[in-house]
Amino acid sequence: MKYIYLFLFITLWSLKGYTQGVKYGVRGGMNISSLDFYSEIPVDNTHRNSVYFGALADIYLTKTISLIPELQFSYEGSKAEELQFDYIQMPILVSINIFKNIRVNFGPQIGLKVHEVDDMAANFGFSSILGLEYRINYALFVDVRHSNGLRNVFDDDSGLGAKNKNFQIGVGYKF
Repeated sequence: MKYIYLFLFITLWSLKGYTQGVKYGVRGGMNISSLDFYSEIPVDNTHRNSVYFGALADIYLTKTISLIPELQFSYEGSKAEELQFDYIQMPILVSINIFKNIRVNFGPQIGLKVHEVDDMAANFGFSSILGLEYRINYALFVDVRHSNGLRNVFDDDSGLGAKNKNFQIGVGYKF
């Protein structure tokens, strides 16, 4: 057992040499989400304007590449009440500096639905994210993101089929 602890200690200590530093932060903003139906649409399907907020860690792997795991709460779905879904999401993004203050972010995201139980919606969601971030100064940034659902938001036995599409505009602060 002590060899496992020693191995973990050496591994984690060696990773410290590879990373250039870690910044923690918060971000939040506005969601513009909709459902992209590929089955019959049961009600009016207009976009939903709402908010998101969360925390992040920006782990610098090199001077131009970093890994950004996040935990956020996001209101998504459609405007109709029966099509509104709220998620706790965990995106894991790769961030690449393309200019001095501009970064491209991309990666997968998993989500856990927290709004209601037994509403014909799937409890887990999977998405892909593509975004752009502009650093105003060393701590403050603004970003835009588009997430594209990769999985049906409804249960298989519901007879409905749709994927989440979400556009986020936000601001964040890294400590």
